[in-house]
Amino acid sequence: MRVHYKVTEGDKSRIQPFEGIVISKKGSNVSKTFTVRKIGADNVAVERIFPLFSPNIDKIEVVKKGSVRRAKLYYLRDRVGKAASRVKERV
Repeated sequence: MRVHYKVTEGDKSRIQPFEGIVISKKGSNVSKTFTVRKIGADNVAVERIFPLFSPNIDKIEVVKKGSVRRAKLYYLRDRVGKAASRVKERV
């Protein structure tokens, strides 16, 4: 998933993409949120919670669809390296 998020620094604003795996979706109606986890530099994991109906979200792209058996993928937090971002792709 690639989330294009509007970042405001001072009086300037830019759109910054955040690409990772969606590990959870929570809430209902307007208060719905989703958590995206990405592996950054030096294999440091970064998790970010986005409100689905935020005016700061410019665009949401689905890069790849995965086939998983559970709703919350919190077990990926315990994995290291490439295994932390590996989910079987749905055809």
